[in-house]
Amino acid sequence: MRTYDNPVLGGFHPDPSVCRVGEDYYLACSSFEYFPGVPIFHSRDLVHWRQIGNVLDRPEQLRLPPETPSSGGVYAPTLRHHDGRFYLITTNLSDRGNFLVTADRPEGPWSDPVWLDLPGIDPDLAWDEDGSCWCAVWGTQVARIDTGTGKVLEGPFPAWPGTGLQYPEAPHLYHVGDWWYLVIAEGGTERGHGVSVARARSPRGPYEGAPVNPILSHRSTDRPIQSTGHADLVQAADGTWWMVLLGTRPRGRTPGFHGLGRETFLVPVEWVDGWPVAGPVLDRHPAPAAWHPLPEDPARDDFDAAVLAPYWISPRSRPDSSWSLTERPGHLTLHATGPTLDRPGHTFVGRRQQHPDCLVAARLEAGGGTAGLSVRLDEAHHYDLEVAGGMVRVIARIGPVRQCVAERPAPVGALTLGIAFRTTGLLPPSVIAPSGDLLGVTATGPDTISFTADGVLLAELDGRYVTTEVASGFTGRVVGMYVTEGSAAFDWFDYRA
Repeated sequence: MRTYDNPVLGGFHPDPSVCRVGEDYYLACSSFEYFPGVPIFHSRDLVHWRQIGNVLDRPEQLRLPPETPSSGGVYAPTLRHHDGRFYLITTNLSDRGNFLVTADRPEGPWSDPVWLDLPGIDPDLAWDEDGSCWCAVWGTQVARIDTGTGKVLEGPFPAWPGTGLQYPEAPHLYHVGDWWYLVIAEGGTERGHGVSVARARSPRGPYEGAPVNPILSHRSTDRPIQSTGHADLVQAADGTWWMVLLGTRPRGRTPGFHGLGRETFLVPVEWVDGWPVAGPVLDRHPAPAAWHPLPEDPARDDFDAAVLAPYWISPRSRPDSSWSLTERPGHLTLHATGPTLDRPGHTFVGRRQQHPDCLVAARLEAGGGTAGLSVRLDEAHHYDLEVAGGMVRVIARIGPVRQCVAERPAPVGALTLGIAFRTTGLLPPSVIAPSGDLLGVTATGPDTISFTADGVLLAELDGRYVTTEVASGFTGRVVGMYVTEGSAAFDWFDYRA
């Protein structure tokens, strides 16, 4: 029997929403403070996904001012296809709230926002037989809206508050048979996360909860996949049902640490007595009937294309003046827009860390500038491998503390910077007794992060300080290139699982 491995979309890809058009599937995720926003993916089998763009790829669509906090910005989207057109609705907490955009093709271009006269987060879209569009938001409330103007035509009115757990959110409405089903997340997006469901004869309600809720949760279990929730249902072309949802893979000693962020998982769904039943979410499941592997992206980006690949993202904005692929052909040239990674406004171009064990490298010519590679969670939690003033340094920013932990002379001209993430042979902390004896050598973090320059090891750091459990928030690690003074040219960037 053919199987697939979870997650189907690794790394910082939370709040997945999926729709099917014929035999094709499309999926969108949250992007928070990063630009471009809301990555969108294509698949033919729900297992193998390829990013085909970003929905919000123009400043006119996505305003993230410098004061946007980390884990602010764009929250959970809902992606739907109706009457030959794609719709995506989401929330920008740093702008006017809920809005929707539309497109003829999922690759775009997507329209400018239509702002909704409806408060809340995690908006959803569903249409009934007469063409009316219903929007559910966290709480859970439901309203009938005009998708062309964003006006509320009816409601909002209370729909279903969930089972009593905190944060009833991430609502999705589905019309299946004679019933309208309302699937929500409950318990918070941390370890208490779960999926619950109610149903009604009309989107207006009244809703009754399933006899057994939550229909999926890993709370209070020792399963390696945790925080399961924020689910979206889809019926495959062969009639089977599936659920995409977010989850985490914490590692290390209690409470466990996850650095990759909330990832996208896939689980089969059965219908029992008129209710969807799913879970648990396993590392490996029997695969859907359709099976369409996709060619993997090249490990190396040589920056020879006319535009940046869609997986490259930047905090809050990416001004045209801050980067160029033509200024020095075959290189990504970055220009400083801010003096430090510790505050918004800097120049950074990175990609999500998608595998617990991976190698990242880049060829850099810093010139007289200050530039390098960074493992970023937010402005207060990042590790930097920096070249400046004839030296290459490893700098750790952990909350209020910023410290250079290693340095050596840098060669003149270009050099290769490397960062390795490993989950075996971890770096243990050293606990020294007053007598001088070594007492503790048990590794407690999720991984060890190593930093090299031209193959020479400079430092190894505990990965737990760039995880959500330490930094808080909703995102995950992003690894990339930066410049904080002058300009620098990157010949290539390499990412290998």
